[in-house]
Amino acid sequence: MKILVTGATGKLGTKVIETLLQSVPASQLAVSVRNPEKAEHFRVRGVEVRHGDFDRPETLTSAFAGIDRLLIISTDGDTETRIRQHANAVAAAQRAQVGFIAYTSLSKASESPLHLAQVHRATEEAIIQTGIPYSFLRNNWYLENEIGTIQAVQAGAPWVTSAGSGKVGWALRQDYAEAAAAVLAGNGHENTIYELSGKPMTQEELASVLGAVLGKEVPVQHVDDAAYADIMKGAGVPEFLIPFLVGIQSGIREGALEIESNDFEKLLGRPATPISKALEQIIGEISETNK
Repeated sequence: MKILVTGATGKLGTKVIETLLQSVPASQLAVSVRNPEKAEHFRVRGVEVRHGDFDRPETLTSAFAGIDRLLIISTDGDTETRIRQHANAVAAAQRAQVGFIAYTSLSKASESPLHLAQVHRATEEAIIQTGIPYSFLRNNWYLENEIGTIQAVQAGAPWVTSAGSGKVGWALRQDYAEAAAAVLAGNGHENTIYELSGKPMTQEELASVLGAVLGKEVPVQHVDDAAYADIMKGAGVPEFLIPFLVGIQSGIREGALEIESNDFEKLLGRPATPISKALEQIIGEISETNK
């Protein structure tokens, strides 16, 4: 059996490979990356490194040749670019006659009001149309996405949100990586959809746990979307990112990331890392980075 992970030098892909290496022989693992030299640390450990560029379909066809189980990690960029890149990867997997495709999708992708769900709906549909057995890993929100806000709180700012009482199933990137590895290395995951989510929490609840971890009160500032956009702009967030961030807040308010699911337990034999422990880990990593 040969397993391949795309985008394996990214934050999620790296953790997936590191997790797989704990239970799968390196000779059975391959990575597909745009810049193979950046994956040298995997090559020296016995992982096969292949060149695969989502903007050059011919490289993907050769990268996926002989692969039994493939993980397509969603790319970054604007919606049109991502849909095209993902379509290239899915078509290449079909040409290469890959045996199984796992894909990192988004919570409730088929019905989510979030703008970024368009990419995941299109990709899920493309995978289904190939007839190749699949597993959609519908990841909720990475807790690491809140690092900027956590750092602002550490510096004395309030927790700012326009999400109201909407809930999010935050979880660590490591939890999502371990779930993906379990699907790739395990059996019985053909034509499955996993809604991977931590315990749903409001912004108030997350800020309260953060305050307990930091040992100080964390005030929450509820604003509307326009004020949120102004605050983000004032904080130096790039202009092009602000509509995206406002859209996420709006989507949370509408329940887009409120998922009650035990799929982490199904795949890992445990729930997602408790939020207090997860926050402690992130704060520790921030401290290490600042040294």
